[in-house]
Amino acid sequence: MTPLVEIKDLRKLFDLGQGQQVHAVDGVSLDIFEREIVGLVGESGSGKSTLGKTILGLHNKTSGSIRFRDQMLPSIYRSSDFQAQATKMQMIFQDPYSSLNPRMTVGEIIGEGLRMHSKLDKAALQQKVHHWLSLVGLSPDHGGRYPHEFSGGQRQRIGIARALIMEPEFVVCDEPISALDVSVQAQVVNLLGRLSQELGLTLLFIAHDLSMVRYVSHRMAVMYLGKLVEIGPADQVYFSPKHPYSQTLIASNPQADPNIERSRASTTIQGEIPSPINVPTGCRFADRCPSVMPVCRSEEPALISLEQALEPPGDDASSPHQVACHLY
Repeated sequence: MTPLVEIKDLRKLFDLGQGQQVHAVDGVSLDIFEREIVGLVGESGSGKSTLGKTILGLHNKTSGSIRFRDQMLPSIYRSSDFQAQATKMQMIFQDPYSSLNPRMTVGEIIGEGLRMHSKLDKAALQQKVHHWLSLVGLSPDHGGRYPHEFSGGQRQRIGIARALIMEPEFVVCDEPISALDVSVQAQVVNLLGRLSQELGLTLLFIAHDLSMVRYVSHRMAVMYLGKLVEIGPADQVYFSPKHPYSQTLIASNPQADPNIERSRASTTIQGEIPSPINVPTGCRFADRCPSVMPVCRSEEPALISLEQALEPPGDDASSPHQVACHLY
């Protein structure tokens, strides 16, 4: 099966001057298949959002390649490149408060992309906007209001409508629920799941809430300091994580039952994530790893398939469980 999005050895380094560089994304390879939802998790500063923005051209990549439907995407995007990709790839941003123009009505915000990239007349455009307001659970009458008149959850629904009205094939969801109340998060995730099924969307879903990522995703990828350290079917990664970082990250995920949460032992990851400027040699998690070995500090582990190492082949051969760790 040919991936919809094919990422090979992607790097994004930010130049700070005086010979210093931030290794935000450092050698990531990832295939995302059509109609698939891939969840991407990791601590703040691991490079998740930078990866998503680099895929869409919002950051120019330093090296590596990105293909969409087997077409090589440019290293440096021009206005014409963004226009060409607008109906293929879109992004739902993290902060529904700052990502909407406060001087534009909701109808203008949702319809702005279509005004630029379609030949619809004013009446047809308004009909399309009303249709999408209804699809995301808002009233068509809301089109004449301004963003400040809505709650956070409603604003994120507006952001979803703005992205999906372009009928893209691939959408990067950059922590779309992190700025929302817990009671609203499930509503937004269920909305995204329903729309992705109805419209046949392919999603890269970036989030901190691992249980929510496992709920919405087909596969889960774990990122640490610019590298993918584990990827596989969401249930396998969540219930049987192999990398020590994944194990600790998932174990530290809060439990819904307050009694269980109060009684369980602390599983906090020790220490701070190393500087992405002075990246350590070997495994980047070595200084924080409870299972560190001498080889971990000298050799960087490759991402290998566990089906070859210690697990029987899964039902889906196209979704192997992979880990980058010297334990395997």
